[in-house]
Amino acid sequence: MNELFTSHENRVSFPTDYDSTIERIDTIDPLKYGKTRNFIDGAVTYLSPYISRGVISVKQLQQSVLAKGYPPHMAEKFLQELAWREYFQRVWQAKGDSLFQDLKQPQLDVLHHQLIKAIVEANTGIGAIDKSIREFYETGYLHNHVRMYIASITCNIGKAHWSAPAQWMYYHLLDGDLASNTCSWQWVAGAFSSKKYYCNQENINRFTHTHQVDTFLDSPVENLEKTFIPDRLKSTILLHLKTTLPDSKRPSVDTTKPTLIYNSYNLDPLWRKDEKANRILLLEPSHFQKFPVSEKVIAFVLNLSKNIPNIQLMVGEVSELEKLYVASEVSTKWLISKEHPAFNYYPGQRDARDWVYPEVSGYYNSFFSYWKKCEKLIKQSL
Repeated sequence: MNELFTSHENRVSFPTDYDSTIERIDTIDPLKYGKTRNFIDGAVTYLSPYISRGVISVKQLQQSVLAKGYPPHMAEKFLQELAWREYFQRVWQAKGDSLFQDLKQPQLDVLHHQLIKAIVEANTGIGAIDKSIREFYETGYLHNHVRMYIASITCNIGKAHWSAPAQWMYYHLLDGDLASNTCSWQWVAGAFSSKKYYCNQENINRFTHTHQVDTFLDSPVENLEKTFIPDRLKSTILLHLKTTLPDSKRPSVDTTKPTLIYNSYNLDPLWRKDEKANRILLLEPSHFQKFPVSEKVIAFVLNLSKNIPNIQLMVGEVSELEKLYVASEVSTKWLISKEHPAFNYYPGQRDARDWVYPEVSGYYNSFFSYWKKCEKLIKQSL
């Protein structure tokens, strides 16, 4: 179970029982991670789906690593990656729906706002990329470096605006995190960074252990900025994404007790676990109409929810839960959820998330200005 990628040919899997997630935490090696994380078979944790779905927190991971005695300076790359997640969440908190527009400046050299057919069909001609996209459809996972490659080819070589391709990728990701995914696409496309990110064939070959030549990326990076769009990337298709939600009967809600609202971003089995309460996994059609995900993602969410005893599935709107308490003349403060920018309209009480750096809130113009504040807190805690 712990040997997740014994070779490049093996596929990563994501078990949904809580014990397997904890085992995966125990195997983290931040030193190997720092040295190899950019390689497709590097010592990454494969914990991102459980973090994104709220099963575990980045604070939990940081505490686990530091408790093993790793000095922060030796585990810095790993700690920074955890901080990136919180940084993107803070950007979303500060920017709200503006997150889904060009954040810092307009993306330059945009020719269209559609999907590139060769990307969607895994037919770019870049062997490592096409293979990764095919595996992505099967597993719901992409290595972070490959995500950057795909975004660079799509936006900076193919001249597509980042928005539709970002939605396509989010749709299929088991670890779909709207903040991380959206900000990362904008970072690559130059809408949330000082310059665009370009990859070339040499870089892809190095980190995917391939030896391909004579592709449209087989050129120095500085030349790629001036290249014409390759024929393979010229055909586009429109984005049509739809979520298929499961059927569910009306849950049994005892309005003399609080109701804990879980969702696709909060599946924490330890959250208020000893309290007597209704536990509802709420899948709102309105949310998934705005942010669609695949059937594979919905199945993953449903299976993760099985770690929460006595949870009931509700496919409906949060307003329906609210009406139950209003009709019973009970305070809607008994509706309890965890804070998240995607669900800031929930009524009732909101618990704070388990932030690593709760003191470092608000908007920072760059990750490294944010990280400097975080780094000081790490040193103070030692």
